[in-house]
Amino acid sequence: MSIKLFDLTGKTALVTGGAQGLGKAIAVGLGKAGATLVINGRSMKRLQAAKEKYQKDGLDIHVYEFDVTQEKEVIAALDQIEKEVGKIDILVNNAAIIKRTPILEMEVEDFRKVLDVDLVAPFLMAKNVVKRMIANGKGGKVINMCSMMSEVSRNTVSAYAAAKGGLKMLTKEMADEWAKHGIQANAIGPGYFATDQTAPIRVGGHPFNDFIVKRTPARRWGNPDELQGAAIFLASKASDFVNGHVLYVDGGILATLGSHAGEE
Repeated sequence: MSIKLFDLTGKTALVTGGAQGLGKAIAVGLGKAGATLVINGRSMKRLQAAKEKYQKDGLDIHVYEFDVTQEKEVIAALDQIEKEVGKIDILVNNAAIIKRTPILEMEVEDFRKVLDVDLVAPFLMAKNVVKRMIANGKGGKVINMCSMMSEVSRNTVSAYAAAKGGLKMLTKEMADEWAKHGIQANAIGPGYFATDQTAPIRVGGHPFNDFIVKRTPARRWGNPDELQGAAIFLASKASDFVNGHVLYVDGGILATLGSHAGEE
C-alpha cells in the first residue's frame, strides 16, 4: 500500500467549527496531509486567531463566518468559497453544542437548539456541498462528527444523545444515497479528549476525571491530535470502499462498557 493513498494534496477540505477544540485538531491534520483548508465559525475574531496559528504552521487556510443552521447563509458561503478557493472535496461536519440538563428540567427551545446545530446543520451542509460534488463529477468525502452518545446514553445530555444518534443514522442514509456518485459518507466518534472545554474536570481530583480514566482501557484522556489519523483516512483515497461507517476513537471505552458493572 502506497502512502500516496493518504495524500490530500490538491484537495479542499471544509471543516465547520474548525477554529478550536477537536475541529481544530482535525483541520490541522488534513492540512498537514496536503489539503487546502476552509474553516467555518460564528466568531471572526476567533477564526482570524486560528488562521494566524495555522499559517505559522505553514498551512493553506481560509476562514468564513456563517451560521451552519441557516440554509441561505450556507448557500451564500458555499458560493463564495467556490469562487475564492475552489470546489470542496472534503466536508467535515464538526460544529456542535451540548446542553447538560435533565430531561424533566429542559426547555423545549433548548432541546430544539441542540438538534438544530448537531443534526439539522450537518444535513444542511452535506445536502448543499454534495449537490456541488455531484455536479463536479469527481466524487468526494463527507465526515460527520458523531459521539459515543451515538451508541450509549448518559445523564443530562438527552438532546445531544438524540442528535448524535440521529447523525449516525443520517450518515448511513447519506452513504446509501450518494455512493453511486463516488461519494463516501462516514463518521468519527470521539471518546473523551483533553481540550480547553474539558480542562476544568481534568484537574484537582474531579470525580469525573477519575471515572473516565478508570473506565477507559487506555487509562487516560485522548489527545486531540489522535483524531487526525482517522480524519485523514476517511478523507483520502484509502477509504474509497468504506461507506456508512462510524470510526470510534475512544481508547477502547465503548468496547468495555458494561464489563465493569459494580466496580468502584
